[in-house]
Amino acid sequence: MSEAIPKNAQAVIIGGGVMGCSVAYHLAKLGYTDVILLERKKLTSGTTWHAAGLVGQMRSSLNLTQMVKYSGNLYESLESETGMSTGYRRTGSVSLATNKERLTEFKRNASLAKVHDVDVQILTTEELKDKINLFNLDDVVGGAWIPKDGKADPANVAMALAKGAKNNGVKFFEDVKVTGILKDNGRVKGVQTEFGDIQSEVVVNCGGMWARDIGKMAGVSVPLHACEHFYFLTSSVPDLGDMPVVRVPDESAYYKEDAGKILVGLFEPNAKPWAQNGIHEDFCFDQIPDDLEHCMPYLELAMNRVPVMESLGIETFFNGPESFTPDDNFQIGESPELENFFVAAGFNSIGIQAAGGAGKYLAEWIVGREPPCDLWEVDIRRNEPFQNNKTYLANRVTETLGYLYENHFPYHQYETARNLRKTPLYKFFKDRGACFGEVSGWERANWFVPKEMLGKVKAEYQYSWGKQNWFEFQKLEQQSIRENVGMYEMSSYAKIRVKGSDAMDYLQLICANDVDVEVGKMVYTQWLNNKGGIEADVTVTRLGVDDYLIVSGAMCLNRDMNWLRKNMPKSANCSLFNATSAEGCIAVMGPNSRKLLQSLTDTDLSNENFPFASVRDIEIGMANVRAHRITYVGELGWELYFPTEFSIYVAELIDSVGDKFGLRYCGMHTVDSCRIEKAYRHFGHDITDEDHVIDAGLGFAVKLNKTPSRFGMFIGYDSVKDKKSSGAEKRIMQFLLHNSNLMLYHNEPIFKNGEIIGYLSSGSYGHTLGGAVGLGYVKCLPNEKDEDLLNAEYALEVEGVIEKVSVSLKPMYDPSNKKIRN
Repeated sequence: MSEAIPKNAQAVIIGGGVMGCSVAYHLAKLGYTDVILLERKKLTSGTTWHAAGLVGQMRSSLNLTQMVKYSGNLYESLESETGMSTGYRRTGSVSLATNKERLTEFKRNASLAKVHDVDVQILTTEELKDKINLFNLDDVVGGAWIPKDGKADPANVAMALAKGAKNNGVKFFEDVKVTGILKDNGRVKGVQTEFGDIQSEVVVNCGGMWARDIGKMAGVSVPLHACEHFYFLTSSVPDLGDMPVVRVPDESAYYKEDAGKILVGLFEPNAKPWAQNGIHEDFCFDQIPDDLEHCMPYLELAMNRVPVMESLGIETFFNGPESFTPDDNFQIGESPELENFFVAAGFNSIGIQAAGGAGKYLAEWIVGREPPCDLWEVDIRRNEPFQNNKTYLANRVTETLGYLYENHFPYHQYETARNLRKTPLYKFFKDRGACFGEVSGWERANWFVPKEMLGKVKAEYQYSWGKQNWFEFQKLEQQSIRENVGMYEMSSYAKIRVKGSDAMDYLQLICANDVDVEVGKMVYTQWLNNKGGIEADVTVTRLGVDDYLIVSGAMCLNRDMNWLRKNMPKSANCSLFNATSAEGCIAVMGPNSRKLLQSLTDTDLSNENFPFASVRDIEIGMANVRAHRITYVGELGWELYFPTEFSIYVAELIDSVGDKFGLRYCGMHTVDSCRIEKAYRHFGHDITDEDHVIDAGLGFAVKLNKTPSRFGMFIGYDSVKDKKSSGAEKRIMQFLLHNSNLMLYHNEPIFKNGEIIGYLSSGSYGHTLGGAVGLGYVKCLPNEKDEDLLNAEYALEVEGVIEKVSVSLKPMYDPSNKKIRN
């Protein structure tokens, strides 16, 4: 080694692929010049060197779309800055649909693209022929054309980023393996290498397919697993030119020009996980043995799709590893287990497309000490520790690789790595017709085959962009909750206990609402960041003077625990622990819920004795149950909490009297549609860390005048005070489609007086309201009156067609809350 490795640095980046180089480049741009990048072998020698280099313009959300758009713009300008070409060219891309459902997906994406200011054009088969004349389009029903999509040379992109970083002071060291992570009292302190330790307050894990192993050194979960990724290259094609990138997702393939040849890459179902027992020590620019038998069905499809390939022949067959995650979203952000240990890995074959923007966002996160925007869908805190299990990962990635090119139907459920996390009520609900979905590993009943149809209809999804096979079943469930009584399970919801003499003062710091309430009272509240954005949306119940229960969404457990830990004052005399698996929970909701439960208990459930937002310990048969009178579906009802071992007994007891009161089992899809009818917000969709609590219409749950805790005013106080004075800049509006045959899911563009002003954050079918219903933000003037905001013509675009809607700033269902408070 020609240069000695420094003993100290502002930040140490592990991994010299395109992601590590991008983080280094952007940290340097932000003034972090004392940065060291360590690469175990040579720069790009892991997966970057053999990446396809496709750089698209569209992702599933606004922030991720802005991320990848930035990547393309950056790669275009790097040569003028560094003198190194990235090979980036905007060739455009074509995606082909061979069936109407795929074309519907393209149309919905094209609608969303208008919101994101991305040019996506839906073309007919005849129009496609002018773009890609080598392709057989006999079975094609249409396609999508994105003119500004492009491609780049992956290794050159990484090297240009590295040169830009070096020009700004970053030091790169190759052939240096990290052997350990230094940490102290929950914070990272540096790294250990074969050549000595490096002290650093920030460590960034950009280890690619080694990122999981690097994370384990730090005690951090980084769920990803390598898969075999195949492509083949034809011999030269005369007069090929710079053809657009072509994707045929129904055949699991993409095509691109490569040095005058056609490269065909695969994202096949039933992919092959690789190196489950570890990657060999000397891996460097290596390939994996090919598997022609595995690929032959897709090669045959490709030769039919591009007939000239039959005469060209295959010149190169390549198999190289790429890492995939359990949900096909990459891992980015500060780890919840170790402070100042950041991760950017698991890019699911979009590493080149995402690297420029992801490096920028992560660098801003490191320097600013908070995410620069809402990145929840890729935030590493979304993962559960069990998802780092290598057997789980090896099973799941057989599916996630191919899912990149599957039709991304609404309500899609993964089929692999299932049935790991089941509550005691799993069989109870399965025997009664439940079709299960999965959230954070939990098996949850999403919908039920009606009792009268059991044995005649399978509890399985039949996916579509229209009304799916369970549509009419959900209607019955929703009618039951609205007119009689419904029962569903909430055991998977995150439950956190906070106990100790400072529990109240501590939670007064965390919560925007006032939680200094009587024992036995519940409080709906948000946790805010300093900008007033919403970090969590929870209920807080005071079980004792020094004992609180927090209930949150199933996916939010790690995020919420992390927020609580990092904001707990050192002098606070309290502790917190994950109580999710300690208690089961059944919700009984609907007009007949009181009558049903009253038949099972001698506790007076009247409104006078058991008002809304209160908690009582009651007896149901032989079981001691804690009953919370609250709702997320907009009806009278109770959530019943009990030790998990009581689950079957309580459920069977409710079931035994259910017919008398019109009880029906309900799934999570019905819960979601009911909450949208009631305009209840959902964290991650309608409210995020970049949505101000006042803009979100949740100012009623913020108490500026509450008595400050001994730790000071609640986090976000100043921002809320300022916003309440200046007024909201946007409002959540409810939209009801007039065309009852169409479905809303989310992301449909909102039009106001003929101009796009936003998109739906949530959508479902409101059977009570008689049509598809959604929620979305609409910009407003500060303190603008409701009637002025409503005095406009609103519409939604669904599958490329402008559709008429009714709108409201109040819940369309029970706006006065009479049903839940009687």
